[in-house]
Amino acid sequence: NPLLAQGGWEIGGKITNYHYEEPNIMELEGSRSGFVGAYTHTNPNRVYWRFDLRLSYGLLEYQSAGTGSMDDVPDWIGEVRAVIGRDYLVSDSVALSPYIGFGYRYLYNDLRGYSSTGAAGYRRYSHYYYLPIGVTARFRIAEGWAIAPTAEYDAFLGGRQVSKLSDTGIGFSDANNDQDRGRGYRAYLMFESRRWTFGPWLHYWKIKDSDVVPIGFGFGAMEPENWTREYGVELRYRF
Repeated sequence: NPLLAQGGWEIGGKITNYHYEEPNIMELEGSRSGFVGAYTHTNPNRVYWRFDLRLSYGLLEYQSAGTGSMDDVPDWIGEVRAVIGRDYLVSDSVALSPYIGFGYRYLYNDLRGYSSTGAAGYRRYSHYYYLPIGVTARFRIAEGWAIAPTAEYDAFLGGRQVSKLSDTGIGFSDANNDQDRGRGYRAYLMFESRRWTFGPWLHYWKIKDSDVVPIGFGFGAMEPENWTREYGVELRYRF
């Protein structure tokens, strides 16, 4: 039944447009590509659980009014999620599948080197922990096929930002900032059959200012308020 969650393994790929911004400070933007994988377990009472893995990489463009620009900045994102949900058949052609789970997002960004103004950069490591809460609606559109829009709210549990300020060579110590306020949203519009899933998606994060930690010479460092927007398309095969 294409209206129900499909069990099995999935592998596939995605292409993405990525934009990260700290308003009035800096931004990173560019294209990236990556791998997606998943395993879904279903049972006769229509309860399912699902494990997802996503990995993407891109060479981004850095822009800052204060420190200039830099091209081909390596940027990695990895994400793992586990959710549990249940399928509810509304009619012969419509089903709803609410779910809840736990997610972890990791980002590595390498700004080492010098910008167009000669400013020295450094590596950044980002860790997000969150609760995905969402619902997928499936509508039968053809024999064996359904269109499946998904809306999700990501309740931010907390994060940690590691900034390797020692890479700059000017004497600052590394900063480890805690983040405790933020939120995320996701939307998908997928076309599904027993074997194939494909379609566009959007991810969005907005994270508030972190705490302030000392980095030497009487200075402190904070991870400022920022937002991230990713959108793209992906294709998965189920077996």
